[in-house]
Amino acid sequence: MNNFFSKFALMLMTLVLPALADDRPNIVFIFSDDHAFQAVGAYGGRLKSMDPTPNLDKLAAEGMRFDRFYVGNSICAPSRATLLTGKHSHKNGKLDNRGEFNHDQQTFPKLLQKAGYQTAIVGKTHLKGNIQGFDYWETLPGQGNYYQPDFNTEEGMKTYEGYVTEITNDKSLDWLKNKRDESKPFMLMIHQKAPHRSWCPPLDLLNKWDDIDVPEPDTLFDDYATRTTAAHKQDMSIAITMNLPNDLKVKTPEHNKMMLEQFEKIKKKRKGFIPGGEKGVYYRMTPEQRKIWDAAYNPKNQKFLDAKLTGKDLVRWKYQRYMKDYLRCIYAVDRGVGEVMDYLKEKNLDKNTIVIYSSDQGFYLGEHGWFDKRFMYEESFRTPFLVKWPAKIKAGSVNTDLCQNIDWASTFLDLAKAEIPADMQGRSLVPLFKGQKPAD
Repeated sequence: MNNFFSKFALMLMTLVLPALADDRPNIVFIFSDDHAFQAVGAYGGRLKSMDPTPNLDKLAAEGMRFDRFYVGNSICAPSRATLLTGKHSHKNGKLDNRGEFNHDQQTFPKLLQKAGYQTAIVGKTHLKGNIQGFDYWETLPGQGNYYQPDFNTEEGMKTYEGYVTEITNDKSLDWLKNKRDESKPFMLMIHQKAPHRSWCPPLDLLNKWDDIDVPEPDTLFDDYATRTTAAHKQDMSIAITMNLPNDLKVKTPEHNKMMLEQFEKIKKKRKGFIPGGEKGVYYRMTPEQRKIWDAAYNPKNQKFLDAKLTGKDLVRWKYQRYMKDYLRCIYAVDRGVGEVMDYLKEKNLDKNTIVIYSSDQGFYLGEHGWFDKRFMYEESFRTPFLVKWPAKIKAGSVNTDLCQNIDWASTFLDLAKAEIPADMQGRSLVPLFKGQKPAD
């Protein structure tokens, strides 16, 4: 009799344990590059009236908005290394964008795999070396290109025709629809290149917001009177550092001649798509794409050149061009967020799938007269962080606890009911998702 009950108990465990594992939530982590929190409508501020992020605003309304989420090192590769390892830069070895990243070290996706999760990543990683811990991956080499992007794949480098944000999203949806094992929980990381410099929008958005003026920050013409030496000597000003040809897409005859000479030297080295990268005169576009691009920008550029602006008038024009291109890139990312959320709902996956949106750091959108991200002011080391988890997170909630990107890895492992290694420096945010407050 005892043997019978032992076998019966074993059979029940065999049936119940997989069910328990399946109860663990899926995780979709959508990660952009240089997306400032002040460019998300849900955070309010001067840009909210432009409605740049309707789907992210919906995500915040259905989930939780974090208002004090920061990164420890406001630059691409170190922030991404922190995401994978749950450790600060001095611990994971990735201090800046130069050199290799040690992929052999402990990372959370490897631990998720051991816990029975499928892992997939598509898009920008900006970490040299062979990526580890993912069952499926297609990643951009380096910064990647906005048009005709290359992707590293298990079959080698592939080039795809189209716009990088849309391709990244399509590949992510294709994995969800056709390539995952539906018997296992999953983590999908959708890593967008946009809105990284030099802010090249998709063709259908090149004229969006042409009929309005983007509100200026109060400190666009900051004189740094009360600030230290660094602010006076910075090299990220809209007035001086932001350039017309590459950043603002204004090609003077002299610049076009120079770039065409460079184009002639390199075009023989590559067949197929026009070379040049995002800083080349053709922005790596096909002739058909370039025709649409020129039709949008050339009339606006000629009007600017004829005006011969100087001083504050020139800064104001540069700010408008920069912000509109930047927000157009974000609008494309936001559309992709909507497509992912719609698919999850269509397939009834939304109830047990956590959708997270964040960026690798913040960015200056004209505050203090700056762009870029490398100074430890609020605009650059604070980043947006939105989470939707219908089973646990109260819709429309706001968290004001001090959190940081070292907390991501521990959070993902906690969600998977996997052990969090003692050497991870971050702490799980899961209690905060549930509305709890840390005791300390």
